[in-house]
Amino acid sequence: MKDDNKYYVLRKKAVPEVLLKVVEVKKLLESDVNLSIQEATERMGLSRSSFYKYKDDIFLFHDNARGRTLTFVMQMNDEPGLLSKVLKLIAEYNLNILTIHQAIPINGVATITMSIEVRPDAKDISDMIDDIKSRQGIYSVNMLGSE
Repeated sequence: MKDDNKYYVLRKKAVPEVLLKVVEVKKLLESDVNLSIQEATERMGLSRSSFYKYKDDIFLFHDNARGRTLTFVMQMNDEPGLLSKVLKLIAEYNLNILTIHQAIPINGVATITMSIEVRPDAKDISDMIDDIKSRQGIYSVNMLGSE
């Protein structure tokens, strides 16, 4: 059984360089409508044939996530106001919070599971995750799933 429609989520470090270049060419083409595919691929050091071979098979996670529900789990200090700051940050990225569940904190660390809707006007989810992770008192942020 041929299964060409399976999707995988990878960290950037696991993606081959040729595929990362395809994404960069696509970004260049979106940002400059006067740029030809030939010019964009040359700038990125990528052959046009590689671009055409992979252009429909790789995209930024953010681009594919629009209109979906994503579920995250976070571990953070159980301190007043920290969750409120995280929720405010999520709202600043134009994401809609659907559910939040906080387990009883153990040793001062709370585990929070959150589902969010990625709206069409949402900003880059990867940036949001990085912003949350950079906050003092946040131990981890991991995506559990996507619908």
